[in-house]
Amino acid sequence: MSFGEILLATVWFMLLFAWIWLMVVILTDLFRDPSTSGWAKAAWTVFLIVLPWIGALTYIIARGRSMNERTAARARQQEAQMRQYVREAAGAPSAPSSADELAKLADLRQRGVLTESEYERAKSAQLGLSGNMRQRA
Repeated sequence: MSFGEILLATVWFMLLFAWIWLMVVILTDLFRDPSTSGWAKAAWTVFLIVLPWIGALTYIIARGRSMNERTAARARQQEAQMRQYVREAAGAPSAPSSADELAKLADLRQRGVLTESEYERAKSAQLGLSGNMRQRA
């Protein structure tokens, strides 16, 4: 086998590999797109099988921008999910509940850090009650 034949076989192998990779990417995008009807998905699939390179290039030209937008949106969603998972796994403190805040205020009042009026103002602010509503009750 000559060097030229090896080079030609390598080129054909790379073209075959590129075609398979392109088909996987295109078909994945096509079947993940909720806005495309079943008939359109079937038509694109047949077009990609019957005329592989022309079908792939046509798909990229016709739907490349939306394909990129869907891929970017999916990446952002996966990153957000990963960040949320890491926060939960690391035990990051969540926002304290109203009950926790009221318990802290009661503790501060008991220790004498807050006066009774300061405690009532902070408590009503925590509960979202205005001074007028508390006086009516």
